[in-house]
Amino acid sequence: MKNKAIFMQGTNKMVWKDVEVPKLDKNDVLIKIRSVGICGSDQHYYQEGKIGDFLVEGDFILGHEAAGEVVEIGKDVKTLKPGDRVALEPGVTCGICEYCKSGKYNLCEEVEFFATPPYDGVFQNYVSHPEDMCFKIPDDMTYLEGAMVEPLAVGLHANSQGKVELGDTVVIFGTGCIGLSTLVASKARGASNIIVVDMMKKRLDKALELGANHAINAREKDAIEEIMKITNSRGADVVIETAGAIPTVQESVELVKRGGTIVLVGMAPKDEIEFNFAKLMGKEAQIKTVFRYRNLYPIAINSISNGSIDVASIVSHEYDFEDTLEAMEYTIKNPDKVIKTVINMKD
Repeated sequence: MKNKAIFMQGTNKMVWKDVEVPKLDKNDVLIKIRSVGICGSDQHYYQEGKIGDFLVEGDFILGHEAAGEVVEIGKDVKTLKPGDRVALEPGVTCGICEYCKSGKYNLCEEVEFFATPPYDGVFQNYVSHPEDMCFKIPDDMTYLEGAMVEPLAVGLHANSQGKVELGDTVVIFGTGCIGLSTLVASKARGASNIIVVDMMKKRLDKALELGANHAINAREKDAIEEIMKITNSRGADVVIETAGAIPTVQESVELVKRGGTIVLVGMAPKDEIEFNFAKLMGKEAQIKTVFRYRNLYPIAINSISNGSIDVASIVSHEYDFEDTLEAMEYTIKNPDKVIKTVINMKD
């Protein structure tokens, strides 16, 4: 059994290395990776070498959106066996802090998260992972769909934070993978009027294909003006910002209705942003934020498996593992063409 991995080596450079097959602790399983998504964070680390306080030092393996096959199990593993197909929830938490004990384990300060320095990711043939963070996927789900469980979990959590309900009007800024995952999650929760805003035609067209009621190209039209026309000046019950852009964060308060909710998902390039809190208070609206997700993998898997949510259609490009560098470069250089890239690994 050989393990090969592709490492970042400084910014905008990758190298292949042979690495050891991971050793298993008693509650771990060994996974042969089959599909991995390229996330926006992977692209950012590759280009910048850091995100916020997380700094890449030395050679580093990217990738955290993964699905694969169990090939070996630790001696105390009870629920998985070799041959099982699983989606990997990428964060391993302490299990004993107040956040873990209260069910908000995504806020655990001791989390070890794939492809977040100093913890290597899954752009490699084999990884070990705790049994309880590996979720079985049914035979009618592809490994590609299994890899898409992770971004879907973000979209589901955004909807949960916004308490999207049947009949709601939802505005989503950004129609990248997370924006589209948020869209299909909003639709599944019963939102009746979903308005998306972006500047890339291909992504807006995909949003309409996936069920958006209105798609506004912010290069061509004033988004606030258009949305107010659509909603008869009422605004949206929930505004979800996934673009991570300063103007859309600021515009969210203009578009949320009185008593509505703003959900911030995208990471803006500045830590401090000017924001009209007086208007927010006058509307008695609220702001919710999203940090990853929690307790959503089983829901995401069931929703994909039963056909309630289509994540495969979000994927626009697929590459073989051997072409990971090409995939990364193409994805970064062609944002107008690429919606989501997934790496697939052969036997």
